[in-house]
This record gives sequence, C-alpha cells and structure tokens, in this order.
Amino acid sequence: MDSDQVASYLQQNPGFFQEYADLLTNVLVPNPHGGQAIPISERQVLTLREGNCLLEAKLQELIEFGEKNDTISDRLHRLTLTTIRAQDLGGSIQALYSCLRDEFSIPNFALKLWGGTASAIVELQGVSEEARGFAESLTTPYCSSRAMLDTSSWFGTEEDKLLSFAYVALRKENAFGLLALASEDVHRFYPEMGTLYLKRLGEITSAGMARYL
Repeated sequence: MDSDQVASYLQQNPGFFQEYADLLTNVLVPNPHGGQAIPISERQVLTLREGNCLLEAKLQELIEFGEKNDTISDRLHRLTLTTIRAQDLGGSIQALYSCLRDEFSIPNFALKLWGGTASAIVELQGVSEEARGFAESLTTPYCSSRAMLDTSSWFGTEEDKLLSFAYVALRKENAFGLLALASEDVHRFYPEMGTLYLKRLGEITSAGMARYL
C-alpha cells in the first residue's frame, strides 16, 4: 500500500486506533521543530497548539479591526452632528474641514462646489468643466497615485509632495461638488483600498451642503 491508500484506509476506518491503541504510543513522527522523532500523540498536541496560536492571532486581528471601525464610525458621527448644527454653507464647510484635519489627520484637502449663488465663498469659484464632468462620472470614491485633471493646483504649494489622492463626488441627484483628499504617504490612498467610509463621508457632506445650493 502506498501512503495515499494508508491515509484513505484510516479515514474510512476511524475506529482503527481504538482497536490498536498501543500503536499511538509506539509510532514516532518527525518533530516539526527539529530534533528527535516524537510519539504521534505528542505531534497531535503540537498541531493543536499551533492551530490555537493561529486562531488567537486571527481573533486579535478581528478585535483590532473592529475597534478601528468603531473609531471611524464615531468620528463620522461627530461630523454628522456638527453638520446638522451648521447654520449656513460656510458653517457646513468649516465642519467638514475640522473633521478632516482634527479627526482624520488629513492636512491636505480641497473642496469645489457649483450650483450656488454665494460667489464670495472660495469653494464656489474656479471650477473647471473637466472637474465637474469627472465628479459626475464618479459613482464611488476614486483613489489614485496621481492628481486627476487640474486638481493638483487645488492643494497649493504642497502639490509636489503629495503621493496619493482620493476623490469623493458630492451629489444630490447630480453632482454638485468634488472633495479631494491627498497625502504625502503613498499608502494612505490607493486604488485597491476599501472606500466604504469615504463614501459615507461623501453622503454626510452632500446632505449637509445640498440644502444651501
């Protein structure tokens, strides 16, 4: 019998080692950590111990992931409350800026809006047709390693240092704004990253500002 046949026989006859229990103490297998061969029962204990370590590591990873999600949700909740309290478009914009800077530690961001009449607000000025079209095309947040279209100039003197970008369209029925985020960390925003919380950020901001435009 070859090894596969032996393994198949043992799987089909789980009571084998009950009938020949003494084999468990006599059969020796290689020690996975080197050294002398060990009884099969000891090898089983090692296997269970290694599996337990893997499960503990996975559990810790899930706990840390959950805690991180809770933190982000709390920050978005505070943004929602601040946005609701805003009395005008300027207050809603400042609520967003404070959240990005203080809650999410994103110092490089830019916001462009259109469709309003309050021309004294900087965010309502100088929006190109290309940027509007780009915002209209976004159904989900878009992340990239380079600035899109003419948006690199939105970040002022820091544009040469920025290595990753995220774009979130603000919309009611159609797009009425574009929020651009940028970082000097190439791994902060990247094409394969999850965008659920960026999408929620856009929804909160859209709801807060649409009433003034």
